[in-house]
Amino acid sequence: MKRVLIHTFGCQMNAHDSQRIEQVLGEAGYATTAEAERADLIVFNTCSVREKAEHKLMSAVGTLRPLKQARPELQIAVAGCVAQQHGPALLQRLKLVDVLVGPDNIRALPGLLGEARDSGRAQAQTVHDLAEPDFLATGPTGPAGGAVVSAAPVSAYVTVMKGCDERCSFCIVPHTRGSERYRPAGAIVDEVRTFVQRGAREVTLLGQTVNSWHEPGEGESSRSDDSRFAELLRRIAEVPDLARLRYTSPHPRHVTPALVAAHAELEVLPAHVHLPVQSGSDRVLKRMIRRYRRADYIERARRLMAAREGLTLSTDLIVGFPGETEEDFAETLSLVREVGFVAAFAFKYSPRPYTPALALGDDVPEEVKGERLSRLFEVVESQQYAHLQTLVGSRTRVLFEGPSKGGDGAHVGRSERHEIVHVRCPPGIDPTGQLLEVEIVEAHRHSVSAELRQQPAPAAARRGGRSLPLVVA
Repeated sequence: MKRVLIHTFGCQMNAHDSQRIEQVLGEAGYATTAEAERADLIVFNTCSVREKAEHKLMSAVGTLRPLKQARPELQIAVAGCVAQQHGPALLQRLKLVDVLVGPDNIRALPGLLGEARDSGRAQAQTVHDLAEPDFLATGPTGPAGGAVVSAAPVSAYVTVMKGCDERCSFCIVPHTRGSERYRPAGAIVDEVRTFVQRGAREVTLLGQTVNSWHEPGEGESSRSDDSRFAELLRRIAEVPDLARLRYTSPHPRHVTPALVAAHAELEVLPAHVHLPVQSGSDRVLKRMIRRYRRADYIERARRLMAAREGLTLSTDLIVGFPGETEEDFAETLSLVREVGFVAAFAFKYSPRPYTPALALGDDVPEEVKGERLSRLFEVVESQQYAHLQTLVGSRTRVLFEGPSKGGDGAHVGRSERHEIVHVRCPPGIDPTGQLLEVEIVEAHRHSVSAELRQQPAPAAARRGGRSLPLVVA
């Protein structure tokens, strides 16, 4: 059996695409490996949102030169947004690469690998599936078409839409992922049900602007600020044994009254939303073409937090956008404090090809960007730690994902508000996949430690990853 090693760069959408690459290759007879020396195929699934990700790809492919020279039969493939951005021209820069595929061409990967092997020439396919969108669902088959016997992960990802019509001036996604295409609700619900039946307890819905979703074929007028996303959430919430339902990344424009009401009424939605804002300055937001004002964002954030007791928000932020002044940046800091974000993904502005922001120049010095980013992280991390300290002594339910990476015998999971929670369990006890009550006993910079207040079910009592009712201590 052939073996494949997949390296993933970038966002959760890319991680999801890598799972689908693994599935498609599994059906073509590949098994996965973590060792490059044992691989017959190495796939780099790439991100192009920031220039740094492209540099990482170039460097990573270069390190394989000795292995490729020693084993000429080894194939190397590049998938994802960098492949889509540069197209076949990238093959001229990366002579070691045999196959190039865009995000919409994953299904073609096995055939292209065969063509490259038979012809001795590199192959490329980077075509958007605009006419007939192809959403790869989790499949019923494993390597070489065999039946799947392994359980689903505790947390699974399901794509509901792809592409983006927002056209923010800094963003390359409309070029690399195309315009918005939507998946039928029935197909989405069916895939969620499949994951849950195989043992998943939590599902995260994915989309570039996930809350702009509506049924394919609905008119343009129905996808303004009144999306149908809340209706989709309500249908998914009816899937038996689904413990949690998350989604990422929403756009503030589509935080509708119906979506707020869903957070108030659906227990399956956790008390946390990641809501990108990018800047706290109206002047910068206008230059970013975000199509909302600071006051609009704050109003919608407050409605979400009022909908569910204890609901927290995290966000995305860009510093050093073209023309950003110290006053603009001060507005971002004040927004972070006013909303009270408990976490943030923040980055220095990076000029990207095919984006309108290129016409604005890149006039904020790199050292100023770095200094502002440090100040921003200081505020966010201070708020995060203060929030975590308020939780000490409280109880919450944690969905356990598995052993901690530190190898210290602890297990890690996420709370209802998405905090990272570490718990030491008695020897022989594995709470993975269970939703258990804990008491938080200590706050750290980015996580908390807790003690079990609910006895985990023994492995024999679990059914497809789900646990039987338990007694609270």
